[in-house]
Amino acid sequence: MKQTISFILNGEAVEVEIEPHLTLLQVLRDKLEMTGTKEGCGMGECGACTVLMDGKAVNSCILPALEVEGKSVTTIEGLIDIQGNLHPLQKAFIEYGAIQCGFCTPGMVLSAKALLDENPKPTEEEIRNAIAGNLCRCTGYLQIIQAIKALSQK
Repeated sequence: MKQTISFILNGEAVEVEIEPHLTLLQVLRDKLEMTGTKEGCGMGECGACTVLMDGKAVNSCILPALEVEGKSVTTIEGLIDIQGNLHPLQKAFIEYGAIQCGFCTPGMVLSAKALLDENPKPTEEEIRNAIAGNLCRCTGYLQIIQAIKALSQK
């Protein structure tokens, strides 16, 4: 039996009818066409599916979609402003070469955003801890950390 959920997605109110067993990742990609959110492991281990729920980084592949009722969800698509400008974090990732294959990038950027929103001047250790749940198969961690650190120092 389908259920309707209502939440804020990237600043816009949405209402979607879903099967109760769906994850937030499935709803975002398959029902709402937010394909910037990636599925890597499907078990909450790799961070490719990271989105922000009420400002906190969550693994959307293991989060039941029903949990977002009344909440605010931000995907990588939600970071671009109304004029189409990239978020400063996205610009920093480009500037520091923190994007290689790009698969982990949406989750990394959103994990970094959650950190910087809570702690605008993190230490390198805090940055490493914040992105620890995000795996980069290209091993671009050094550039990712440099990008986040550089933005936090501006």
